[in-house]
Amino acid sequence: MPQGWRQMNELSGVPVSANGAVLSAGHTPEDRASLERILRGSGWVFLATQTLASSLRILRERTVSIVICDDDLFPGTWREMLKHLAVLDDPPLLLVTARQADERLWAEALNLGACDVLATPLDVMEAIRIIDMAQQRWLNRRELHGSRSKPKRAAAGAGSRGEEA
Repeated sequence: MPQGWRQMNELSGVPVSANGAVLSAGHTPEDRASLERILRGSGWVFLATQTLASSLRILRERTVSIVICDDDLFPGTWREMLKHLAVLDDPPLLLVTARQADERLWAEALNLGACDVLATPLDVMEAIRIIDMAQQRWLNRRELHGSRSKPKRAAAGAGSRGEEA
């Protein structure tokens, strides 16, 4: 486990086993690789898609606690992603990433219901801090309200289309 995750999990009290799945939506190859490096070895399942439609397919198949969506998601927007997340039984929290993560975007994203905004290229410790806080918030919401949906499972049988690789 990277040193940063070990320190952040010790500080926050979130056990690594509590980490769930993070979905990256619409990032450049460089930003996606950076997210994957940050999350590697930390107990997170890392999923990546390029479009809103492919993200929604994954979200219907499995429980994801955090969606990290690029502000340049195309086709679609992070705002559309937020609307789709809101109707899920156990919605993940949305983090928006942007090269121009200014006060206007930050205020708009938070006012519409996103959890936070991260500037790209990602600062490792900032990303760890924000993702860890989002996970804690998601876990707290689940504990408070109970899981609103049963965990999604792949279809029975080896090699089924819903089975993770």
